[in-house]
Amino acid sequence: MSSVPVSDRAVPNLPSADFDTTEQFYTGFGFERQLRDAGWMILTRGALQLEFFPAPAFDPLSSSFMCCLRVADVGELYEAIRASGVPVSAAGMPRLHEVRMQEWGLKAGFLIDPDGTQLTLIEQRG
Repeated sequence: MSSVPVSDRAVPNLPSADFDTTEQFYTGFGFERQLRDAGWMILTRGALQLEFFPAPAFDPLSSSFMCCLRVADVGELYEAIRASGVPVSAAGMPRLHEVRMQEWGLKAGFLIDPDGTQLTLIEQRG
């Protein structure tokens, strides 16, 4: 029996009021569906993986869900999100906040998805 090496990792589980809407949003900037059934959806973009559970009655305005996407080139990810039509704005959902050097020493921006989840887009130093 052959086995594939698996690396330890943590994966965020995020709410989705509607899997169709969530999938369309994330595939707009490069995520691809790996799995989807009535109770779970997994989307990946390279080594990034997000998992979603159905939450049809979820109120995005009260969301406290968040996760970090640590990437080698945050500018590339930011531009892909912006090119998909997500507006750069201080209000509304979805929305994108510009990448800048943060006071904690890394370049980062913020994405709020249609379900109110905050994704911190961080350029990871090598």
